[in-house]
Amino acid sequence: MKAADSGATDAAETEPPPSTPRAPCGAALPEGGGILGPIVVELAFTDPTAAEGLTRLAAWRDAAAAGAAATGGPDTPRKRRPPPAAVALAWQDTASGALARRGLALEVPRRGPRVLWRILPDPGAPWRPGLPPEWIAVLDPAEAATLPDLAGFDSEERKAPLLPLAAFEGHRARFALAARDAAPGAPPSPPVAAELLTGRLRAVAAERAVARLTLAGPAEPVLALARALAAELPLLPPPAALAEEARALALGEPVRPRRTGPPLLAAAPDARAGLGLALGHLAESLLFHAQFARAGAGPEGVHQMRVALRRMRSVLRLFRPVATDEEAAALHAFAARLKALASTLGPARDWDVFLGGFGADLAAMLPEEPRLAALLRAARSRRAEAYTTLRQVLDGPEFRVLACDAIALALRFGAPEAPPDPAASPRRAAAQQRTDETLPAAAREPLDRFAAAALDRRWRKLRARGEAMSASLEDDALHALRLEGKRMRYAAEIFAPLWPGKASRRFVRRLAALQEALGLANDAATARRLVAGLDARLAAAQDAGPGGKAERLDGRRRAGDWAIGLVEGFALARARRVRKRALRAWEALLRRAPFWERD
Repeated sequence: MKAADSGATDAAETEPPPSTPRAPCGAALPEGGGILGPIVVELAFTDPTAAEGLTRLAAWRDAAAAGAAATGGPDTPRKRRPPPAAVALAWQDTASGALARRGLALEVPRRGPRVLWRILPDPGAPWRPGLPPEWIAVLDPAEAATLPDLAGFDSEERKAPLLPLAAFEGHRARFALAARDAAPGAPPSPPVAAELLTGRLRAVAAERAVARLTLAGPAEPVLALARALAAELPLLPPPAALAEEARALALGEPVRPRRTGPPLLAAAPDARAGLGLALGHLAESLLFHAQFARAGAGPEGVHQMRVALRRMRSVLRLFRPVATDEEAAALHAFAARLKALASTLGPARDWDVFLGGFGADLAAMLPEEPRLAALLRAARSRRAEAYTTLRQVLDGPEFRVLACDAIALALRFGAPEAPPDPAASPRRAAAQQRTDETLPAAAREPLDRFAAAALDRRWRKLRARGEAMSASLEDDALHALRLEGKRMRYAAEIFAPLWPGKASRRFVRRLAALQEALGLANDAATARRLVAGLDARLAAAQDAGPGGKAERLDGRRRAGDWAIGLVEGFALARARRVRKRALRAWEALLRRAPFWERD
């Protein structure tokens, strides 16, 4: 068996190129001391037709040629680039989907051996957006009719015939690119190996165009180039491997997420690595759900994006002590950009919650009430506007650059440290030593000890807010407790797996019950705020009724006031009920000792 190098393999390309080493579970191979080594970043064109724009950007190739000439690299202007090569692939699985259930894909090129890939990473394995799929093996052609004797297939599965799922036909072009240096007089950037795959995925009942760009080389120039390209072209880390997209196309279903829920940090050797693991996991979740955050796709995309953002911002606060002063400033700036994105998601989510909650309940109780129907039409109009604004942001360059910066941060903190390499150059060895010496003590602290201290801080703050809420059930006290409870819950969800057992699960469940009760109270307050802003829109609505213009306007205002009053009264009545529920949930939480103190 031999190793393969990418998700699109033909007979002549079954060995990984030396510039793109791969670690188990798809992790990029870093060097020690925080100095990153070679990495691979896969990007997808959200608009495949825009891939043609890459070939027209001659400046990127000119920069690569200049960098190669300055460093003595092989890709000089005189070297002739090979023409694009034709690529034809197919994917197979059993009728029961034995491979897909295990997160695997069997790739069958038109010529050459089959290749087995892992397209869904193991839950606890390091991950960050832009990682290509992990190759498992190149298979013996003699076993072409059945599943390979790998990955724990039982005898019945191995006997099952393999059936075609989908196919890809297109071209692969390989060339060098480099970021264009903005600073006058700056040395040319070193060239980066680029591979552009363009073509069409085809299944029995559907087909679509795809275009993917893979960048390989030293971390810094690869990340700089990815960021620069994303600022100009519609490029994002893909939400799924090409083989997974093919499977989803064939079955007519969405691609499966590679990461869901809170991050799993048990594999982190220390607190600093825990930050990198968490950032990679949450950035993947954020980008996956961004594809569904659009009008008509339902509320789940926006909801899950907002959850991932909140978890990521919580992680940045929790792990701030592991960063150097310079890194802390970068994390703070990154968190500010996450906050700005959250403020864009907020209106879309608020209108989703209102229309799916209070609005739906009132419509069911008063199905023939025209004044309520007019208010709900105005609310749906506001939601459509919020989704339009959100989609413009998610399709814009700021979000694409944010994704590239998330990759850089995940690599920066997630790279495991290694002893100094005796074969490293003096310059690299000196940089490695400086990095080790400037790291704060918390960076090397065992993760469970770091987590216990962080949870203690959160718990003290939550108890203080809870005492204030117990003395006063006013909106301000409930809101303050809800925010602090949310921070506590995100921290507990992240760190609870470090203390496996019933105690941690029960604590998180009771935190969730408190958050649910407080969330209902907040939904009531948000509903009152939202409908209050509909007053002008309801007054401006068209009215075909009798009477003069002034009379119609006055009637519309009265109708709007009535509908707004109805929602506000309904929300107030529900808020009074949930306040008592919140108090009971808080008292139940206090009876449960914190799981990190149980020893």
